[in-house]
Amino acid sequence: MDTVIWVAQILVGLLFLAAGFMKLTQPKAKLQTNMKWVEDFSPNTIKGIGALELLGGVGVILPSLTNILPVLSPLAALGLVLVMVGAIFTHIRRGETPFIVVNLVLLALAAFVAYGRFVAAPL
Repeated sequence: MDTVIWVAQILVGLLFLAAGFMKLTQPKAKLQTNMKWVEDFSPNTIKGIGALELLGGVGVILPSLTNILPVLSPLAALGLVLVMVGAIFTHIRRGETPFIVVNLVLLALAAFVAYGRFVAAPL
């Protein structure tokens, strides 16, 4: 079980690192070509979401990997679950229901990591 949780942790971490890095480094106009939801948010809010995703991606992997405060990994995963809940509500509000599937998959992976590191195979 520990190996499965590690695979999920690394997958969640890398996906959120990439998403966060993109939101932090790309201008709003460039993000709008593929992410219509950014129209509803200021550039600073988009950068804030990117920072949360980037920090969450690091937080899911690094504490467990270094065994320094490993309880932070499932907490970071819970934070990413909340980010995905916000993303789902944003897509529902905008009528972008096909995008919700991706958010639900990421939410499920992050929730699995949180459960796995809190209950099934804590470090």
